[in-house]
Amino acid sequence: MAFLTGRCMCEAVTWTYSGDITRNLVCHCADCRRATSAPLTAFLGMRPEQLSWIGEISHYESSPNTFRGFCPSCGTRLYFRSDRWPHEIHVHAATMTNPDDYQPDAQVLMRSRMTWLERLPSIPAHDGFQEKPADQSGA
Repeated sequence: MAFLTGRCMCEAVTWTYSGDITRNLVCHCADCRRATSAPLTAFLGMRPEQLSWIGEISHYESSPNTFRGFCPSCGTRLYFRSDRWPHEIHVHAATMTNPDDYQPDAQVLMRSRMTWLERLPSIPAHDGFQEKPADQSGA
């Protein structure tokens, strides 16, 4: 049994969950990438009846009977729900109050994975934002 909380960036929407997590997945599908503007999406499967929301949530029907919830003020993507999984709502792990507590169990749709993700361990890493971008001219 988990007790988790989360919020959007502007804190206009918050959530609380008390129940079992049904799945902890990292999704590489093109739909999730496009919907979140990110190379992958990490989410937790939760039982809707054990999840409480405070604040206004807007929805976008990204495909038939599939909805993506987001904060209308700041645009934070909050969750994904679909008739395909009627007893689950998939909350984005990045919205957790303590996102470092998230521990994925699996990655899915690897055939759609962005190939450049494999390069990440071999490229320079910085603790802060670079003052000057890397020279891309090849000179």
